[in-house]
Amino acid sequence: MTRLFNNPAAFADEALEGFVAAHRRLVRRVPGGVVRATAAAPGQVAVVVGGGSGHYPAFSGLVGQGLAHGAAVGNVFASPSAQQVRQVAKAAQAGGGVLLAFGNYAGDVLHFGQAAERLTAEGIPCATLAVTDDVSSAAAGESEKRRGVAGDLAVFKTAAAAAEAGLPLAEVVRLAKLANTRTRSFGIAFSGCTLPGADDPLFTVPAGRMAVGLGIHGEPGLAERPVPSADEAADLLVSTLLGELPEGVGSPRGQRAGVILNGLGSVKYEELFVVYRRVARLLAEAGVETVDPEVGELVTSFDMAGVSLTLFWLTDELEPLWTAPAHAPAYRKGTVAAPQPSATADTDLSADTAVAEGTDVPEDTAVPEASEPSRAAARTALAALGAIETTIRAHAEELGRIDAVAGDGDHGIGMRRGSEAAHAAGRRALERGAGVGTLLHHAADAWADRAGGTSGALWGVILRALGTALGDTEPPGAHPVSVGVDAAADGVMRLGKAETGDKTMVDALVPFADALSDAVGGGAPLAAAWDTAATAADAAAAATAELLPRLGRARPHAEKSLGTPDAGAVSLALIVRAVHGALAGNGTAGTTPEPAPEPTADTTADTTARKG
Repeated sequence: MTRLFNNPAAFADEALEGFVAAHRRLVRRVPGGVVRATAAAPGQVAVVVGGGSGHYPAFSGLVGQGLAHGAAVGNVFASPSAQQVRQVAKAAQAGGGVLLAFGNYAGDVLHFGQAAERLTAEGIPCATLAVTDDVSSAAAGESEKRRGVAGDLAVFKTAAAAAEAGLPLAEVVRLAKLANTRTRSFGIAFSGCTLPGADDPLFTVPAGRMAVGLGIHGEPGLAERPVPSADEAADLLVSTLLGELPEGVGSPRGQRAGVILNGLGSVKYEELFVVYRRVARLLAEAGVETVDPEVGELVTSFDMAGVSLTLFWLTDELEPLWTAPAHAPAYRKGTVAAPQPSATADTDLSADTAVAEGTDVPEDTAVPEASEPSRAAARTALAALGAIETTIRAHAEELGRIDAVAGDGDHGIGMRRGSEAAHAAGRRALERGAGVGTLLHHAADAWADRAGGTSGALWGVILRALGTALGDTEPPGAHPVSVGVDAAADGVMRLGKAETGDKTMVDALVPFADALSDAVGGGAPLAAAWDTAATAADAAAAATAELLPRLGRARPHAEKSLGTPDAGAVSLALIVRAVHGALAGNGTAGTTPEPAPEPTADTTADTTARKG
């Protein structure tokens, strides 16, 4: 278990702060993560990697010459936000464009994709690549659904070496994609990991048993088997990977492969070497020549007791990239050229600390003029954000427990970070005279940026949609709130690509939006309409216990989640109930009766489409 921590919600930031302090010659802190402290050649492609914390050396430990130019670092097991990725990429880029590389998880795909769009719009050529090496997470015919695990290293190393050689962005992307298609990984575990502040591991394995096909975010395995001997474990790992060869590798005999035997956190190096002796023998017997094997902790999962094997099937153009020199805090190979410090490497430590504590201010802090009714509504919105923060803090541990049944257990921590940041941003906006629309926009950006992960992005969408509907000038009322909630539901479904029945927050959000629209259309004041809708959301969230997940990290473990409601749906139900308390305690923002407006054609069509 994780024994040394302060505030669990601050664990990732404090760990990164300490990492930078320990490796200031190699990396420097920027908002969102770290970049090299050494200069890249002008015009060189920048390879920016990233993902959630809890996997060290991935991702920050892989930043250095011959490896990544930067790493965007999210909360524990949660993707960094699009803003974090964008900021790291801008700090790392050297004029040749940027490749964003990450594991294939919903939150990472969403945030890195958004960051790429923003960077491209700003004139920085950008491409993305999601690593898909985990053979246990989807069938061979659905490789695009596979997770990225320890094979991340093979793909990152290939891309970075190609960039270091001065190749253009299109060629770096081509080689990285080739490396991804020729990389396969498979893992086993004997116990799950325990997140900072949690009392129990994300999953347990009965004595004498092991989990097969686990994920690196604490996801349980797909099956269980008796605990093997070291040689038996090696047999399973090797036979599984030799049983699925990439296209173009007709037979293992005569092939050359990079090999990664990866410890997931608690399996010690001596144990890994015992396993590797058998792995090396089995590969040799199969006719495979191993090239620069790596044995150690490379992509971990906190204290998970487990091991994974990766085979990277080399070609004549991939092998020199795999064997090229690199020098990063946690990965060294060969001898790199004497580094030149970056012009900004001597960053003041106080600036690093400010970034670590999340005190860096948004780039756009303008607060437009607002009407007095809108500023009054902003006070109600701030009270609602405070109620959300209090509610989430009280339920964070339970939300994490629910999420851990078939997922990675990070939902409570992420929601706590997001709600705290949103409340703080709302308070700052109100102090500067913001109207309700601007306040909610600032809160939306802070939630998405601080929480990261899929839920962070979606709650950013929800708050921004509400802010846009309410604005800063018109008197707020029940109708614009309902319109904003309808827009939020549509935005969440569009961005998250989820529908009702997928066992996500959408299963609570859509019934909430529909019930609110019906109540407001019937003439109910906002507080009463919201109460009715919150009751509908609560019932809908409870009903997700009977659904099987069709999206996200819980998808490979669908049966395990039966009988447990979706954490995102539960947190939404908790939040809308908390907001009702703020609305009922305040007479502003449309809580008084008002005539029901005629629904617009667009609003009616959107609501009907969701109900249908």
